Amino acid sequence: MLRNENIICVSYSTWDGPYTKSVVQLMSLLGKNNKVLYVEYPFTIKDLVYTLLGKQQAPVARMLGFKPRATIKRTAEGDEVLNWVLPPMIPVNAIKNEKLYRIFLMFDAWIYKRSLLRAGKKFSMGNPVVINAYNPIFGEQLMGKLNEKASIYYCYDGFSKDRRGIRAWDADRRFSEMADGVIVTSDFLKDQKLLVNKNVIAVKNGVDFAMFNMEARKEPVPTGIRRKIGYIGSIDQRFDLETVEYAVKYLQCYDFEFIGDVRNSKVKNRLEHYPNVTFLPPVKPAEVPERLKQCDAGIIPYICNEINKNVYPLKINEYLATGVPVVLTKFADLPEFTGQVYFAATAEEFRDSIVSATESDSKEKITNRIGFARSNSWISRAEEFSAAIVIFCSTKMNAPEKSSSH
Repeated sequence: MLRNENIICVSYSTWDGPYTKSVVQLMSLLGKNNKVLYVEYPFTIKDLVYTLLGKQQAPVARMLGFKPRATIKRTAEGDEVLNWVLPPMIPVNAIKNEKLYRIFLMFDAWIYKRSLLRAGKKFSMGNPVVINAYNPIFGEQLMGKLNEKASIYYCYDGFSKDRRGIRAWDADRRFSEMADGVIVTSDFLKDQKLLVNKNVIAVKNGVDFAMFNMEARKEPVPTGIRRKIGYIGSIDQRFDLETVEYAVKYLQCYDFEFIGDVRNSKVKNRLEHYPNVTFLPPVKPAEVPERLKQCDAGIIPYICNEINKNVYPLKINEYLATGVPVVLTKFADLPEFTGQVYFAATAEEFRDSIVSATESDSKEKITNRIGFARSNSWISRAEEFSAAIVIFCSTKMNAPEKSSSH
C-alpha cells in the first residue's frame, strides 16, 4: 500500500451522496497511510443561485468562504481525508461561442489552480500526486501547474459526445495522452486508452465487503412464495427499458422493486402502471445491504451499446456480497463473472434467467457468491490502485534518464 505521499484528488463528484462512489472508496483507504485532499465537484455560480432559490443543494457558505473550505471526512476505518470546496466557477458549458468558452475556461482554471495551491500550502502538501477523477477538462488545464510529482487520470467510465458533450469527449482524449498514467475500471477501457498512452492499468470496481456482508446475508426462499427482484441505483439513459418491461409483463407472479434516482422518466412512466412494480427513492449506502437481503435476485439491465461496453458496474459485487443472484444483460465483456452471474442476450433470456436464478438458488450458491465477492473488496482494489501510482511515479521519474541515454 502507498505510504507517506501527498495526494490531491481533483474529482468530478461530491464526497457525500446516495450512491457508492469508487473514487470515494479508494481515497478513503489511501487516507490511512497518506495525506489526501479530496477536491469536491466544481460547483458553479448557477449551482449557487439555484441553492439560494431552494432548487438545489450546494455548500454555498464554503464556496463563498464564509465557512472553512476544508473539512475533515472520517472514513469507516477511522482515518481522515481532507475535503476541499472550490470558489464558484463560471458555468462555461453553457457558452456556445468557442472563443468565449476558452477565455472563461482559462479563468476557471486560474481559480482552480490558485485555490489548490493555497490548499497545498495550508496543509503542507508539497510535490503531490494529483489524481484526476473523471474530470479531464480541468485535468488538461491543471497539468503541470500544481508542482505535482505525477498527474494520473482515473477514468472510471467511458465518454460519449451526447452524454458529457463534445468538449469533454475531446478533453478526455487529449488528457488521456498527456497524463503520466491512466487508471481505468474495465478491460475495454484499458484497450481504448492504450491507443493513446502506453501507461494504462486496470483497477476494477470493488465492494465494501464488511458493510455488505456483516448482517445482510440472503437466505433461500421456500417455493410457493412471491419472489422480489431488485434494482438499486440510478435509473438513467443506460437502463434497458424494453428488456425489463418484457420481464415485468411475463412474470406477473414476481414483484419488481426499483430503488434510486429516476433520471430517465420514460422508465417510470412505462413501468409504474404494472401492479407488480414499485419505485422507491434513493437510500443511503449503509441501507443498501439490508434492502438487497430482502431480494431474491438483483438485476443490472443496461442497454447493449458502445458506451456501456466501458462499464464495470459497482453493484455487481454489492449484490454478490449479500449472496443475491445477479441477472444482467450482455452490455459489457465481464469474463471474470462467468459462472457467478446470469448473462442474458435477449429479453426472453433475461426473463428466463430471472426464473432460473430464483428457483434454483441454494445455500451453497449463496456461500459461493459471497466468497467470490470477498476477493473483490475495496481493500484489495486500493492495493492495486496504490501499486499503479507507484509504477507511474517511477516511470515518470526515470523517463528523463531513458531519453538522455539515446
